[in-house]
Amino acid sequence: MSKMKILHAADLHLDSPFEGLPAAKAAQRRQEQRELLKKIAHTAEAERAELVLLSGDLLDSDSAYMETAEDLLKALGGMSVPVFISPGNHDFYSRRSPYAKLGFPDNVHIFMKNELECVELPELNARVWGAAFTDKYCPALLSGFSPAKREGILDIMCIHGEVGKNSQYNPISTQDIAASGMDYIALGHIHAASGLQKAGNSYYAWPGCPEGRGFDECGEKSVYIVTLSDGECSIKPICIAQRRYEVISVELDGNDPLAAIEDRLRGDTHSDVYRIILRGETDDAPDINTLRRALENRFYSLQLRDETVLRRDIWERAGEDSLRGQFLQRLIDAYDRAKNDSERELVVQAARWGLAALDKREEVVRHDD
Repeated sequence: MSKMKILHAADLHLDSPFEGLPAAKAAQRRQEQRELLKKIAHTAEAERAELVLLSGDLLDSDSAYMETAEDLLKALGGMSVPVFISPGNHDFYSRRSPYAKLGFPDNVHIFMKNELECVELPELNARVWGAAFTDKYCPALLSGFSPAKREGILDIMCIHGEVGKNSQYNPISTQDIAASGMDYIALGHIHAASGLQKAGNSYYAWPGCPEGRGFDECGEKSVYIVTLSDGECSIKPICIAQRRYEVISVELDGNDPLAAIEDRLRGDTHSDVYRIILRGETDDAPDINTLRRALENRFYSLQLRDETVLRRDIWERAGEDSLRGQFLQRLIDAYDRAKNDSERELVVQAARWGLAALDKREEVVRHDD
């Protein structure tokens, strides 16, 4: 059996809109995404990869900015090894897609049909199998697939699809994987990394997205360096991301909000996008604007959410013969009538807002920007 080193990446989603960021930063993030292409090329060279597999959703849609197209062709053409692309549900292959319109370098093979095909690589003693999404959805391509094995030849697959779910995105069962006899299946579609998996004698994995784009893609992201040899497989994750998304919850419960937040922060966060959620019981609502001014220079982008609740004793003046007392009593009655937590949260927010107005303080609202 041959030995081979592979760089496996997927789900770059180049030209993502980054709708949660201001326009200038969104444009900057798209440029930083293009830098991922250069990093993949540099990583392939540094790790001496003999093959590069890009398992779908390389692009976020069926179009691309001119800058993206130029950087894509330059990065792929600069690789000295074969590159295989299996278009996914976001960048599916069609006559109008960049995959059809652009003149890709000779070392790049793009799968164009939604049926499995094989490319022989005799210089690597390998066969690469793959297929393309040709629409937003794709049937189960691996069902019943089981090619005859060849002595001394590695069978590798590059494909976009979803393992273990009866979805519309090329659903793949572990039984399909085991029956395929592939030595390694390079998957894409799921944005959280799988680590190395095995079904029968076939190894498979998906690396997830190489850099997060939102708070549903938190933590460290990477591409995989896969080593195949003698029926064995190993994976080494390599982080090429410039930024990461993180969500942290901070319990206040009487503590100074700024000190409580800073106590939770670790390491350098200047390049990162954070959402900080404040929780716990407080006598007064945190001053979100003051906290933002104190913290925003520590992050590339910062969201602050106030999900604290007022201590129950804030209602103690309810019913007294004053405007405050009458206001609080009406809200307590509304709180007791509330049917669910969502309605109770609205009542608590109304109490904060009203008390701030009575005390001539800045109105406090929940910030979800």
